[in-house]
Amino acid sequence: MNIKASSLLTLAVAQALNATPVAAQSAEKPAIVLVHGAFADAASWAPVISILQQDGYQVTAVEEPLESFAGDVATTERALDAQTGPVVLVGHSYGGAVITEAAAGKPNVKALVYLAAIVPDAGEPIAAFLGKYPTDLAQAQKVDSAGFVTVDPSKFRQVFAADLSAAQAAVAAATQKPIKGDNFGASPEHAAWKAIPSWYVVSSRDHALSPDLERFYAKRIGALTTELDASHVAFISHAKEVAALIEEAASAK
Repeated sequence: MNIKASSLLTLAVAQALNATPVAAQSAEKPAIVLVHGAFADAASWAPVISILQQDGYQVTAVEEPLESFAGDVATTERALDAQTGPVVLVGHSYGGAVITEAAAGKPNVKALVYLAAIVPDAGEPIAAFLGKYPTDLAQAQKVDSAGFVTVDPSKFRQVFAADLSAAQAAVAAATQKPIKGDNFGASPEHAAWKAIPSWYVVSSRDHALSPDLERFYAKRIGALTTELDASHVAFISHAKEVAALIEEAASAK
């Protein structure tokens, strides 16, 4: 695959195309639903999807509109409602806030997995702690005339994807998906992590979301926590470890 032809963060699809054929899906395994964050898209999960599928999991990667928090939650809820059995729901970054609301009242969701994610409490703005735990992202954002936010391409690798190659990060920067800035002022009405077992992956070299803030969220929700020596996009740079953690959550009793 020509890297220059890849869509946002989907340069990793090339890795998936070289993978072995998908294993037969097991009816006993939970389905996995993946929710991307800001500046990314559903196909950015390609390396993780490939591993999970080979291991027999049914996987759905939700394509979030990123135009409103309510719209992203509704999109995720539809994906959950389409599953026929238990589900492990995974959220990255802003997607952590989305799954926190979307999983509420969904008895089929058996586990939540947060990857370098924002995890608000009920009634708490998504951006509530971002000022207290500042990162380089604050100085790298660009806002267009319609209020959609992107990351300055010249700063994207440093802030978002330092453990990807320069070519990979350049493609990700060029194809990033804008998010409406107002989304970060929204608050979930419910906090599903209060009722559903949770796992959390801290990215210790993250410059988009503070690792200390990630640790705060993980401790507050009582998550089983793992730290990776990774940037904000551990699901690409450390796909094997991320997939293994998701499978751990899927197999937990």
